[in-house]
Amino acid sequence: MTKKTLTGWFTGGIVSKLTFAQTPASKIKDARTKPDLFFLQDGQQASSLDLLPAPPQPEAYSSLMTSHSTSGERCSVTHHVATRLRLDARVGGDGVPNAFSETFGIKISKETTPEIYKLVLNMREDAGDLATRSAKNHYMRVRPFAFYKEMTCNPEQQQELSTNGSYPSGHTAIGWATALVLAEINVDRQNEILERGYQMGQSRVICGYHWQSDVDAARLVSAAVVARLHADPAFQTQLAKAKKEFAKLQKEGKVAKSSFKAAN
Repeated sequence: MTKKTLTGWFTGGIVSKLTFAQTPASKIKDARTKPDLFFLQDGQQASSLDLLPAPPQPEAYSSLMTSHSTSGERCSVTHHVATRLRLDARVGGDGVPNAFSETFGIKISKETTPEIYKLVLNMREDAGDLATRSAKNHYMRVRPFAFYKEMTCNPEQQQELSTNGSYPSGHTAIGWATALVLAEINVDRQNEILERGYQMGQSRVICGYHWQSDVDAARLVSAAVVARLHADPAFQTQLAKAKKEFAKLQKEGKVAKSSFKAAN
């Protein structure tokens, strides 16, 4: 950060000195520098640091996982759901559209659903980065796999994330925010979509990348950023295009109907 000082004349002829922090353009990471991954500028989102309580200390947990307390159990579980866990971990590129395509009822892609695809990708880092940034950077909470010195079920990201704060979970925030928006577009399949978004967060616990409190906190801040996105003109425009595209596809019979049966 560099500091810049301005001297200016204000009402009544009083001279005032204003000193403010100026972020170098090379350090900016939001809609100003990556408009294909963000709708918002940093500071427009609710502050995760102010919104969330401090994370509980890892030592307060009696086990690494909520329901899978040993690495042996974790490996056994991930053997049966390896494909789904890999999809959940790979949120870059087409990872998020691919993860939600089945539950959304139609392939989300640049070719099949260009407006929905653009919406999903464009809001990704509003959720995964901006929504979590201030708390993640402040607390720099150690991740479960690093705390317990264990391997995860997806070691390809292990080195990269070992120095990245655990609280709240960026992957979870992306999954839950995307689910909220897609459920708004395809109301008929909202149960499947929201369940998929929920499981994207739980997979991070199963894999050892996050504590359960990281995941719970991420759902809160991602819901907050979705609310803020709905006040953003560019997001509103793209959401309207996505809804119009979906309505056309649904009318043409190209969207699978929901198989969810409500409890009596």
